[in-house]
Amino acid sequence: MTRLSVELLAADPVEPITSAGHAQLGIAVLAGIAVIVLLITKFKLHAFLALTIGSLALGAFAGAPLDKAITSFSAGLGSTVAGVGVLIALGAILGKLLADSGGADQIVDTILARAGGRSMPWAMVLIASVIGLPLFFEVGIVLLIPVVLMVAKRGNYSLMRIGVPALAGLSVMHGLIPPHPGPLVAIDAVGANLGVTLALGILVAIPTVIIAGPVFSKYAARWVDVPAPEKMIPQRASEDLEKRPGFGVTIATVLLPVVLMLAKALVDIVVDDPTHLVQRVFDVIGSPLIALLAAVIVAMFTLGRAAGFTKGRLSTTVEKSLAPIAGILLIVGAGGGFKQTLIDCGVGQMILDISKDWSIPALLLAWLIAVAIRLATGSATVATISAAGLVAPLAADMSTTHTALLVLAIGAGSLFFSHVNDAGFWLVKEYFGLSVGQTIKTWSVMETIISVVAGGLVLLLSLVI
Repeated sequence: MTRLSVELLAADPVEPITSAGHAQLGIAVLAGIAVIVLLITKFKLHAFLALTIGSLALGAFAGAPLDKAITSFSAGLGSTVAGVGVLIALGAILGKLLADSGGADQIVDTILARAGGRSMPWAMVLIASVIGLPLFFEVGIVLLIPVVLMVAKRGNYSLMRIGVPALAGLSVMHGLIPPHPGPLVAIDAVGANLGVTLALGILVAIPTVIIAGPVFSKYAARWVDVPAPEKMIPQRASEDLEKRPGFGVTIATVLLPVVLMLAKALVDIVVDDPTHLVQRVFDVIGSPLIALLAAVIVAMFTLGRAAGFTKGRLSTTVEKSLAPIAGILLIVGAGGGFKQTLIDCGVGQMILDISKDWSIPALLLAWLIAVAIRLATGSATVATISAAGLVAPLAADMSTTHTALLVLAIGAGSLFFSHVNDAGFWLVKEYFGLSVGQTIKTWSVMETIISVVAGGLVLLLSLVI
């Protein structure tokens, strides 16, 4: 992943496609982002189309020839999909196998059987974090909602006391931990090391999810005291199955790609010799593609076959997992096109030049840019992709660890204050039966806590490593 990222960045044109000055470029960036925001929020246009049109508008406002702007956008789209497209697809397959086989239900039921009383919010964080590793945020919500509602109802718990920790676990995984699309694209854009980013991401994620989950849920439950809406309890996947995989083997399957990628990062640090046989072996098995592919193949046996799936059922499950991610792939690809247009217009160099005269740290600048785009567009993925494109040149002189922290700063900023222009906001509101005001007091505040705490931890880490 890192080598690919370096090659892609090295392939970027040295000369910008426009000779516009800083003032014109700054106006062009604001205008391009304004076009995207307007199309998404006002005209309800799909983010893929909005990013495509916004990229061309950016080039036009910057004074770039249209044919060169199109070439930049196409090159960025192609390189981004090449870098992360297969990984997103493999993650979707693994997540679908986990859900359909009843493996996710097995994790949930086992942990809940051993938890109770005050430990229940912590159990929900643990469940959401483990299940959230291979699943997209929206899929994770749909999977966990039945559990949250049933636990709240049967145990007579406050819905927010149980729900907020689950949402926090999912959201932190989505914003900070690869192989989720946002972190993967940011890693690709700035040329970060995936293993180091994953390790530091987990380090940041643990205290963040504790504060935003179990701790904040105490206050959220006081502010918003609502019962679990019975009409929203859907059927669980395992209710149609005669058998399902065991707890231990399910956990091992989910964590397999994470362990392989972390092992590669550890070997890179300990051995530190690219010609050494051990490092060469781990460079292969610890690469994101091989790690996720291995997990998918293992999951077909440990999850699919264990649930009694026939070869035909496995094939159908894989096929069904790919259809829903078409939109995500297109948005991520178009975001990569927008990023490349920003770079080729010279915007990245402009930020590099201007920031030299500022006393603001690069990591804080990255966080603030991601926050601004998140608030405007409502999309964490769009915020991550756009911010990564803008601050990519800042990573040129950074160490491996600080480049990874740059990715995490962008990811943290992309989660700031979800509100009415975010699809996740409405998903939470409807599933939990909340009003707009109640959703803001719980979900929106929780997202802001995640963003601020994670951003603060990233800045603290930058001072000590």
